[in-house]
Amino acid sequence: MTDPVLLGLSGSLRADATNRRLIREAARLFGPCALVEADPRLPLYDADDEERAGIPPAVQRLADQIAVADAVVISTPEYNKGISGVLKNAFDWVSRTPGNPWADKPVAVMSAAAGRAGGEQAQTMLRACLVPFQPRVLQGPAVHLAGSRNAFDESGRLGSDLNRAAVQALMDKLRAEIGR
Repeated sequence: MTDPVLLGLSGSLRADATNRRLIREAARLFGPCALVEADPRLPLYDADDEERAGIPPAVQRLADQIAVADAVVISTPEYNKGISGVLKNAFDWVSRTPGNPWADKPVAVMSAAAGRAGGEQAQTMLRACLVPFQPRVLQGPAVHLAGSRNAFDESGRLGSDLNRAAVQALMDKLRAEIGR
């Protein structure tokens, strides 16, 4: 049996974003898997552009990655009490591709933010944005990584036993959901 394919989708574009680090740590805690990190650097959705040129190749690539993944792990920052424009734009574009790559797809949601709540409000918005696509979004355990800039050690691992246990529990649940 081959290792499951996890698609990591970070709502941050920064190369060393804490949300990217959180996805990598989640994949490590998941256990044997093939982690594919999505590139959400897509043009801003514009219906005129879509009408004129069709679906951009980068958008179709993201939709294809979602479709072939066994599960998706999304981690979002919190910007002004919501998800990043990067994530919303990716959802809008992928919704324009043929079919629905999200349908019945197991999805784990996490957030990492500098504030004390760890992106809790952004996660609520993220879950609402996924509803039209009908994935199987795990309802918990919640992973809201507060003070995320200081949450990782020099090797990229979570420094807190509590945070590590929460991510481990979420990944255990995701593994079980894949096998469902």
